[in-house]
Parts: sequence; C-alpha cells; structure tokens
Amino acid sequence: MVRDMDLAPLTNATPDAGGALTFSDDQAEAYDRVAAELFGQGIDLTDGTLTPRAEGAASVLAVVGKAGSGKTMLLASLTRALVAAGVEVISGDYEGRRRKDRRTLAILAPTNKAASVLRLRGVPATTIHRILYTPVYDPEYERIAEWLTGQGERPAVEGLTDVALDRAFAFYQQVASVPGALAAAGLKGSDFIKGWKRREEPLDVGFIDESSMLDERQLDDLREIFPTLVLFGDPAQLAPVGLSGEMVFDRLPASRRLVLNRIHRQTADNPILDLAHALGDEGLRFEQFERMVEDAARADDRVVLAERVDADLMARSPVLVWRNATRIRLIHAFRGAFGAPEDALLPGEPLICDGIELPLKHRKKRIDLEARGLIKGAQVIYLGPGSKPGFAKLHVVGAEEPQVSAASIIKIEKPEEEPFIPSAATMGAAFLHGAAVTIHKAQGSQWEDVQVFAPDIWAAAQAGRSEAGVPLWKRLAYVAITRASHRLFWVTRYRLARPQGALSVADLRKGPAALALSGGE
Repeated sequence: MVRDMDLAPLTNATPDAGGALTFSDDQAEAYDRVAAELFGQGIDLTDGTLTPRAEGAASVLAVVGKAGSGKTMLLASLTRALVAAGVEVISGDYEGRRRKDRRTLAILAPTNKAASVLRLRGVPATTIHRILYTPVYDPEYERIAEWLTGQGERPAVEGLTDVALDRAFAFYQQVASVPGALAAAGLKGSDFIKGWKRREEPLDVGFIDESSMLDERQLDDLREIFPTLVLFGDPAQLAPVGLSGEMVFDRLPASRRLVLNRIHRQTADNPILDLAHALGDEGLRFEQFERMVEDAARADDRVVLAERVDADLMARSPVLVWRNATRIRLIHAFRGAFGAPEDALLPGEPLICDGIELPLKHRKKRIDLEARGLIKGAQVIYLGPGSKPGFAKLHVVGAEEPQVSAASIIKIEKPEEEPFIPSAATMGAAFLHGAAVTIHKAQGSQWEDVQVFAPDIWAAAQAGRSEAGVPLWKRLAYVAITRASHRLFWVTRYRLARPQGALSVADLRKGPAALALSGGE
C-alpha cells in the first residue's frame, strides 16, 4: 500500500519528519484502488510503464470526502504519478499530432472558477466545456504550437519577428498555454483559432473535481469521451437542481465509492473547517451553531462576526444568500452605496454569467463564448462598453485570457420592479449582477474572504426543509462557509457598511484581449 511520496508541498498534505508527504490510511487505500483501476487500463503507476488501452473496458470511480479530507492532495498526487509514467495531460487549448501509443489524462471542473482553484494549487485543470470541444488552428500558426509543445522545429512565420517568437517561447516556459503564448507574441484569438468542433476521438482518463455539481447528462457526455473516470466530490454539498438531493456519485455502487474521512493536520486548527464539520452533528440546531460561530470569532480572527455587509468586499467576493429576494435587495443596496446610475453600469461592477442566449443555428458562436470562459456561473467584472452597440468589455475571473469583448445581455434586477437592462444585444452572453449570489450558484467557487448572510440561513432553518435527509440549512451553511479559503464573515444584520472608496478595475490582472466573440467588433 502506498504511504509516502516525494512531492512538493500541496494543500492538505501532511509532511513527515523527512519532508515527504504522508497519506492517511483512507487516502492510501483510495490511491491504491485508483492505481489498480488504471493498471487494468494499461497504466502502471508503480513501474511507470504504459501499454495500449484494452478496448471495451470502462469504469467510473468516486473519491468522496468533506472539506479538508485531502481530495485535492490525492488528485494532485495521482496526476503527478500519471505524468511521470508518460501520460499526456490534455489542457483543452491545443492538441498536437495524435500518436497511436499515447495515453491521455484530463483534469476537469464544471466551472472556470473551480478549475482556476485547482490551477492555483499546481493542478493543470480545465473546464468540461473546453474538453468537449477542441479548437481548430490555422495551419500557419499551428506550426508555432507544434514548436512550443516540442513536436516541431522553430518556424518562420510571415508577420511575426524573432522577438515575438521569443516572447511566445518565454511565456510557454512559464505557463504551458498555447493561446497565452500566441497572445504574448501579439496575436489575437481569431488569428489562430478558426473554429471549434465537438471532440471526435476519445481520451483515456478523466479526473473530475467538484463532481457534486454534475448532472446525469454531463456524466453521460463524459462517459462518451473517457473510458476511465474518477469523480472527486463532497457529499455534504448541495446537489444539482432536479436530482432530489442526490449527487451523481450517490448512484454508484458502494464498492465504487472511496470515502476519505480523516482531516489532515494542516486543517485541524482551521476554525472555518471546524465549523463546517460541526454541521455533521445530527442534533445541532441553528441557534447552537451560531453560538459556535461567535466562540470561533472570539478565538480566531479568521472568523469574523459582522453586523454589516462589507460593500467593498462585495465588488470581488459576493455575499452568499439563500433567498433570491435577499440577493436582489443586497445588489440594489450595493449599487446605491457606490453611486451607480440607474441607466448604466460602473467599471468594476461584478457580474455572473447566466448562460448563452443564442439560437441553435449559431452553434459556433456559442462554442466560442463557452471556450473563452463565458459559461453559466462564470464570475465576470464589467470593464466598460464595447465599441459596438450591445457589446461589453469584460474580465472573466479565472480564465487564462481574462479580457474579452462580447455581445452581452446584462440584467440588473430590482426589488418589486422591472429589471434594468444596461446592455441588450440581440444575442450573446447573458449576465446577472454578481455582488450577491445564491449559495447554489457559488458552489464550486472559492474566495479568500467570504461573507455569509446569516439571516437567510436562519430562514432556511425556520422553513424546516431537508435534502436527502439532511436539514437544508446545514447544507447551505456548509457550502457557504467552505467557499472561504482564508476568512469567513458571518453577517448577522440587514445592514450595509459604506464603501471606503470608488469602484476600480486597477486590481485586475491584465491579459491579452480576445477579439469580439460574437459578430466581430
């Protein structure tokens, strides 16, 4: 059984006296089970050897555990072992020439935000959308991609200087992103990507993080591509709408679900995770839990008992609520606090992508938008109006190329009034305001500092509803507080603190702007 691995430090890892990472017993058992599954598919993690995949063999395993149980450490360790064995990681931004003997791995998440959380921890994750569709490169610029990925010689490309190619190479050495490297050379996305197509050839192994967010249709799509799937998920989170409180991994046989129970030493003194795991007590009532929050706030500054919502924090980290009416009231208060006009958005206002409003005949434009991160649930910051009516300049949080311009339908809801629509393209990406979001929409995302609107959690407790036998308020509280990676603000009153300054976009990472995603601009 696996016990120690010589890896760089990772989140939730427990180093032994010699500095190597030590698996807990349940992690080691899960690692061995996944390794045995991969061995049956021709990938030997022990010897680091590969053989052709057996046709017809298919499997789905799930690794489940609550926050702090080491799912990310296990996923990262398995990824490194696969890469060391010679398995090729598919990122979704470029695929070189296919070899008959190659074995492949993709690490996927349902949203850009969830994928970016993994990338910050050193795991080369991408979104499910980016793996379902593959880019079609212009042949001239594909020669640069082949060179960057070690599959060809340095090319001479008309219009690109040696200095530009050097910039592309230097970028790729730091960040293994072909589109990012080409953008560093001065190219726009529409220069080198001519379109997108549904993936035709299958891959080998898929690791799916945040799999509690998957529905059956998405799982079926993934099964068409990956003969071997490993789902990583948290059984205490909220299930997708329509699954009656069940996750897709709940429907797997017990023998196919590997449960992580141990909480690692690095998380043992984390008051946020302490509160999250306290919610597993069946007899715990809301009033008792709130007393625990108060005690944690007195003992540790990573938990803050707040009487007011922080308007400045809302600009980048939404307040998490249960009720839609609460969300709308807080958004209206946020805009009023910053002096936002009734008929326009201010640069720096946060938005949430609510889907793509395009007819079926515009499938290519839909794929373009989704591939650049504008998928349902994506967090976006408004930068200003585009140069064409109906277009908006946007910063997509967590995307590798965050700055885009897109035809946008932006709706700002108001309490008991018709919504205000500052941007109304006839088709394109649809957005709602993102200063406050429901806890359901926040699932899969993570922020350093998170504000949880406690009166809504109390309202859910008063409603007495349950999901899969668990009181709804406990699921809501668990998901909400585990969105915080550093500090939790437990807001107790219907009040908003005045902002300390004006909205700004100066804090946003600059990136190469993609050309207009719908219709050209």
